[in-house]
Amino acid sequence: MKTRNCELHHQIHRNSLTEPDSFWANAAEELDWDRRWDRVLDDSKAPMYSWFAGAELNTCYNAVDRHVENGRGEQVAIQYVSPVTESEYGISYNELLAQVSRLAGYMDSVGVKKGDRVIIYMPMVPETAYAMLACARIGAIHSVVFGGFAASELATRIDDAKPKLILSASCGIEPSGVVPYKPLLDDAIAQSKHQVDTCIILNRSQYTADLVTGRDVDWQSAVADAPDIACQAVAATDPLYVLYTSGTTGQPKGVVRDNGGHAVALSWSMKHIYDIAAGDVFWAASDVGWVVGHSYIVYGPLLVGATTVLFEGKPIGTPDPGIFWRIIEKYQVKSFFTAPTAIRAIKRDDPDGDFLKDVDLNCLKTLFLAGERCDPDTLHWSEDRLKKPVIDHWWQTETGWPVAANLMGTAPVEVKAGSPALPVPGYQVEVVDEMGDVVESGASGNVVIKLPLPPGTLTTLWNNEQRYLDSYLSMYPGYYLTGDAGYMDEDGYLYIMSRIDDIINVAGHRLSTGRFEEVLCQHEAVAEVAVIGVDDKLKGQLPLGLVVLKKGVTLSDEELYRELIALVREHIGPVASFRLVSAVQKLPKTRSGKILRGTMRKIADNQEYKMPATIEDPQTLELVRNALTRMGYADAHV
Repeated sequence: MKTRNCELHHQIHRNSLTEPDSFWANAAEELDWDRRWDRVLDDSKAPMYSWFAGAELNTCYNAVDRHVENGRGEQVAIQYVSPVTESEYGISYNELLAQVSRLAGYMDSVGVKKGDRVIIYMPMVPETAYAMLACARIGAIHSVVFGGFAASELATRIDDAKPKLILSASCGIEPSGVVPYKPLLDDAIAQSKHQVDTCIILNRSQYTADLVTGRDVDWQSAVADAPDIACQAVAATDPLYVLYTSGTTGQPKGVVRDNGGHAVALSWSMKHIYDIAAGDVFWAASDVGWVVGHSYIVYGPLLVGATTVLFEGKPIGTPDPGIFWRIIEKYQVKSFFTAPTAIRAIKRDDPDGDFLKDVDLNCLKTLFLAGERCDPDTLHWSEDRLKKPVIDHWWQTETGWPVAANLMGTAPVEVKAGSPALPVPGYQVEVVDEMGDVVESGASGNVVIKLPLPPGTLTTLWNNEQRYLDSYLSMYPGYYLTGDAGYMDEDGYLYIMSRIDDIINVAGHRLSTGRFEEVLCQHEAVAEVAVIGVDDKLKGQLPLGLVVLKKGVTLSDEELYRELIALVREHIGPVASFRLVSAVQKLPKTRSGKILRGTMRKIADNQEYKMPATIEDPQTLELVRNALTRMGYADAHV
């Protein structure tokens, strides 16, 4: 069956590349359009391609109104679960429509029009989804900024997007306590050159914010008497949102997503990748501040009429490492999506899976992992404990939906640990060398995607088309540069090993840090690993590993060091020159779970660095610095 499915996957993939117009036109039939397209793929301005040129639709209508009109109004659209506030409730499609149309009505009444930008700076509450959908309803372009971002980072996004309106909340809630948002918002507005006319503030009971007279409006008061407003048709090629991702220059890059291609791609992916249809329950345990939250907490599930779980909490500590499993059981989640770092955190606190023993997960069909590379050990641990298919898949903020995945709704193929499986229909993925020539199977290189990219991917960078061309399309003309390095095997399976700049050169040997991490994770005492390349006068670079141990490990530092060195020597060989490894309590990560390897590398090599805006716990950098200093790196005084 898996072999036949592999052939089916390849056949569907070939069709999508040889007949893109008919393939995506067929997918677009799942949506309601106000005006049909003149051309499915418009290549007249290549390499600036666009999809469904001439068409008109409304994303909010397709995600909300049409399900009410089709008799699904009483179905739960959003299941809110907030262990940090000890509250949970369901919001039906009828209620969602009422909330969104009133909020959109208020936004319209204060002058927000089609094409205006709206910044959303909020925690994981249903009102955040209302805000996104309300923007889509009237054709405004939303830009969600992760709640709790530093004021200076929010200010740069205000100046770049130039919003007409900001929606925010008084606070967010972390396991460590209440995080006031309103003072950060006030500071950001004071710092920004662009002045904002109106702010709508959701006051939460855990912290009451002071409102600025003449600018700030209380959320509940605003929507209480606001008129309902109907959906406004927009061009399929009009922007739906701008999502900022960190840039290497320190200036954030605003990824632009269109309305038509986005809706078509997400609708297709829900059915074919995640195996979700109307009435099913889907849960992506992420945050609306990240691309996963945009695509698979809000838009994807609602576009197909599913129930989406919106979770305000953490995989551990709110209150324990069993919270995910209990929610899946309680709300009968069919497909669950989280990051490998969340599973590793659960594995660290509950290595034997004790919190799974009294939970019935018959409802769960598949666990999906993405957001960072999934090491085989994490995948196997999940498979062994859950007794369910565990599907690693790979994509980026820029692509908006999976590039490589297992089509669980159409043609499930064999799972190969360490691989996100096969390229998804629409994506022609290749691995090339520095000259742009395709490398042979099994050989490492730069992962690129041949243009045009499929629907749903970025169309440009906000107000900076030249930077879009320079960053993504200039290195290999005719291709999109993913920035990732990896290889393909003889079956066409893709392996993403690291970012291009995480390839280290040890005495002329190009080695992937991801491969080192894969090996070190095999040790039974290790919960998490980060490997970086550090400068060495003799060999150019050397690999240096920092490991987080599972709870209850009693291994001595000397034993651990000896066993980890031997493990790398066995699996990679003496060529690795691996002699630098130490245990740390915690690794520095972004709030979305990505390990800050680049920052760690700069600390080790005594280079200047800027505290990443997305860092979850700034104190972890000091833990890393101390460990690196003990190993002879990171001058403690720099």
